[in-house]
Amino acid sequence: MRTLIFGAGNLILTDEGFGVHCINHLEENYVFPPEVELYDGGTLGIMVTHKIEEADRVILVDTVETAGNPGEVFRFEKEDIMLNRLPVKLSPHQIGIQEMLFISEMRGACPDRISLLGVIPSSLDPGSDLSPVLSECLPRVAGLIVGELRSLGHEVHARN
Repeated sequence: MRTLIFGAGNLILTDEGFGVHCINHLEENYVFPPEVELYDGGTLGIMVTHKIEEADRVILVDTVETAGNPGEVFRFEKEDIMLNRLPVKLSPHQIGIQEMLFISEMRGACPDRISLLGVIPSSLDPGSDLSPVLSECLPRVAGLIVGELRSLGHEVHARN
């Protein structure tokens, strides 16, 4: 099973870059088998639809705008995204992610298993570093992803 971990976000708007920072954290701290791909999707949206279509399983990582406290993590499945049942607004590139999935679905190439891990940001101010709240949250979200990959049978190891 080919699994894609897709980090979305804008690295020049502090917490908006959380998904990309998460990909970097995973690459720096873990070793993944060849069937798991970590991908910095940035704000490319529909321009990287092919990455989604090449996978059997996709985990998207992004920020979400909803009621709650910064650093809270929400999980949504493909059905929630495709049926527009998200009780939140995704980050500013929301349309890109949803359009990317709709295009793949229309082409009959959208994987059945897609999840979104969304984190409430603390700051969207200009800056390349995460806020302290999301910096603390990063290892926890990475741990959720690693745990899920292991439960799917992927051998993921911490770097020494």
